Amino acid sequence: MEIASLFLLAVLAWLWLDSLKAREIGMQAARRACDAEGMQLLDDTVSIASIKPSRDDDGQMALRRVYEFEYSDTGDDRRRGSVVLLGHAVIVVNVGARPPPVSLSLY
Repeated sequence: MEIASLFLLAVLAWLWLDSLKAREIGMQAARRACDAEGMQLLDDTVSIASIKPSRDDDGQMALRRVYEFEYSDTGDDRRRGSVVLLGHAVIVVNVGARPPPVSLSLY
C-alpha cells in the first residue's frame, strides 16, 4: 500500500512539473502570436481549458492541453485566444483575425 501511495505521489509530481513546463511553452507561443499580429496579451498569462490523452503523428500517447488567453487589438476590448499543445509541441495558436474596416456608404 505504501509503494502504491509513493508511486501515485510521484506520478502527480511529474504531472505537475510537466504541466508547468507546458504552460510556459503555451505562454511563449501566445506572446509570439500576439506580437506577430500587433496585439497585446492581456494579464500576461494563459489558463488551462482542457487536458486529455491523445496520440501524436507517430502514434505515441501524449497529453493534449488547450490553454486560453485574452488579448486586445485596440487596448479597449478583450478577445479570447487559445493555444493547443500536444506534449510540448505547439499545434495551433488562435488569435483570431482583425475585422475589416467598416465603410459606410450613403449611395
